[in-house]
Amino acid sequence: MTDASGVEAAIAGELRLLDPAVRASPAEAARLLDPEFTEVGASGRRWTREAMLGALPDLAPAPAGGPPVEVSGMTGVQLAPDLVHLTYETAAGGRRVRRSSLWRRDPSGGAGSGAWRLYYHQGTPVPEDIAQRAGRARTPPGVPPR
Repeated sequence: MTDASGVEAAIAGELRLLDPAVRASPAEAARLLDPEFTEVGASGRRWTREAMLGALPDLAPAPAGGPPVEVSGMTGVQLAPDLVHLTYETAAGGRRVRRSSLWRRDPSGGAGSGAWRLYYHQGTPVPEDIAQRAGRARTPPGVPPR
């Protein structure tokens, strides 16, 4: 089942949540998080919506003063009319994380009805040896690995 508009909306929302300006604004972030949002972070910590909104301004997606977070391989699948699953990887500060997000459309009928919101997110660190092998596998033939 594919609905490009739902997948596109979820990808746009996911990328907004990686934007430092959105992360610094609890009001902006709150518009993107579902009322029932939960997350299992790359650290293993379980987050509620309230805890995430309180901590998000201090949770930089990339090290301060360093290059921004690199997002790769983001793809989405419409699982149901009001549910999209995204998968992708991020790299920041030498750390790679595989990510999975579920976005659902707000069915409330109230303000924000029809908006896509992040319902669930999980980040899983990629062990350094696997990340290094993956980096070597992407190196074109004849180009020495970094």
